[in-house]
Amino acid sequence: MGATNHGGHPPTEFEEEELASTPPSNAALLQEVDEAVRRDTLESVWKRYGRWIVVAVIAALLAFGGLLFWQNQQRAAAGEDAEKLVEALKKGPSDAAGAAKILTDLEQNGGDAYRAAARLQQANVKLTAGDGKGAAALLAQIVADDGVDQALRDHALIRQTAIEFDTLKPELVVARMQPIIDRKDPVSGWFPSAAELAAAAHYRAGQLKEAGALYGRIARMEDAPPSLVSRAKQMAGMLGVDAVTETPATTIKKTEAKGG
Repeated sequence: MGATNHGGHPPTEFEEEELASTPPSNAALLQEVDEAVRRDTLESVWKRYGRWIVVAVIAALLAFGGLLFWQNQQRAAAGEDAEKLVEALKKGPSDAAGAAKILTDLEQNGGDAYRAAARLQQANVKLTAGDGKGAAALLAQIVADDGVDQALRDHALIRQTAIEFDTLKPELVVARMQPIIDRKDPVSGWFPSAAELAAAAHYRAGQLKEAGALYGRIARMEDAPPSLVSRAKQMAGMLGVDAVTETPATTIKKTEAKGG
């Protein structure tokens, strides 16, 4: 339905020209100006930085593609390393030379974890053959390897120290084990083994109070290996430390008795 004038009749030709020439409202004008400014700004930015924007986008895409490629290569390499390690373990004593060749290759060219695993296995072989010095040297390489997970380095340090225990001064044994004993958030999973070595070193040095305290801590652990806890209880008791703990079953019965 067409527009009408104030009298309700269709506008005359003059009135149509007048309506067409009516200026837009302030809101519409501001919107047009804002859009024009925005277009000018975008054009200006593109003229000045368009080339660099394109370069940045291409660089980001290349970096992302490179990351995906690197991750894929890492997974493939880890798979190959795992296959080599399994093959070396299968060969074992039946083909010691073949196993040693594979382990040496892993040690030199494998990823961090498999490099450490190869050295651990080589250390086992040397220790079985009576070469404690050679085994300790391989374990020391794992300890010094910053690329290896801390838990694996702790394990290697404990084994190295256990092999060398009789040749080390007690204070050196304690110094090696102290960082593992003191570690918190989270507590090291190797705490019981490290504490036992340190306690044995304290005992050898005549530091019976320190030895008893460590044996007592081990004896009260619920998640430590049972054989280790048993030894710790015996040593703690011998040194006058009360290391008797209630078993979960005893605790439950006492709780039920109180509640009943």
